[in-house]
Amino acid sequence: MTLAEIATALNATLDNASPTTEITGLSGIEQAKEGQLTFVSNPKYNAAAKITKASAVIVSEGFPALSTGMLRSNNPYLAWAKALELFYHPPHYAPGIHSTAVIHHTAKIGKHAHVGAYVVIDEDVIIGDNAVLLPHTVIYRGATIGHNFFTHAHAVVREFCQLGDNVLLQNGAIVGSDGFGFAKDDEGHWHKIVQSGNVVVGSDSEIQANACIDRASIGETRIGRGSKIDNMVHVGHSCTIGHDTLLCAQVGLAGTTDVGNNVILAGQVGVSGHVKIGDGAIAIAQSGIPQDVAPGAMVSGAPAIDHKLWLKCCAVYAKLPEIAKAVRRLSERA
Repeated sequence: MTLAEIATALNATLDNASPTTEITGLSGIEQAKEGQLTFVSNPKYNAAAKITKASAVIVSEGFPALSTGMLRSNNPYLAWAKALELFYHPPHYAPGIHSTAVIHHTAKIGKHAHVGAYVVIDEDVIIGDNAVLLPHTVIYRGATIGHNFFTHAHAVVREFCQLGDNVLLQNGAIVGSDGFGFAKDDEGHWHKIVQSGNVVVGSDSEIQANACIDRASIGETRIGRGSKIDNMVHVGHSCTIGHDTLLCAQVGLAGTTDVGNNVILAGQVGVSGHVKIGDGAIAIAQSGIPQDVAPGAMVSGAPAIDHKLWLKCCAVYAKLPEIAKAVRRLSERA
């Protein structure tokens, strides 16, 4: 593709380059070569942009001039994501049902479905049009799934769960596993609490590899429209996740956590049960959240506190040995 064609597709402005320059592929800014396109959205790589060998760089509209070509965009990261779509075409899965798939006669599958090897679809399942179920996917009885469902190998949707349109499950994702509920009896043994609820996943959501979304004991666990759940995330029973929220790697939510819209919980954030996290809040990686978080707040640390305060605490923490010596000297003088 030419730079002019790419600029049009990305709604970007071409600067300092010939419109007819051919781009053959994309690469990282430090590895890019002539004929390739790269991007800068993190200031950490501004210096690398000055020496890149790429034929053009996607940059912000106010980015300083470079000696190489530039595609200026008001959202360079999104432009880069769309540029990838121009050059990378994922595998196409033709409609058809593999001979080893096991599909209950009461299941209803929409038009143009691709059902791979050893897929199991139980009774009373409903799946919309254009579904792709790759090998060893298992859909339990009574599950209801919308159009354009895509599931990679070994994903599981448990009984009576409800998924909207355009839902993507990566390898090993589990929707509707039993919630972790037990009551201790008079003899000190744990009695399992039946997890009679389900999971509802909104449209345009993605659940990535080996994430587990627990079903509710009563009622539902809900994942809002457009939310993205990263690898190894655990969402406990009866949690509610708002729309367009990100749960990054190894986040753990105890039961009945209420997470708002457009929230970001970075890697390894842990949230205790019955906590409410307001819309637009951000928790920095490895934060431990034992209490409610206000809308729009940024928190970090364990227990989590305001992020700016946590940074000050970290600066003091590094000086604690020195402070302790000073306190001892003062005590000796007293």
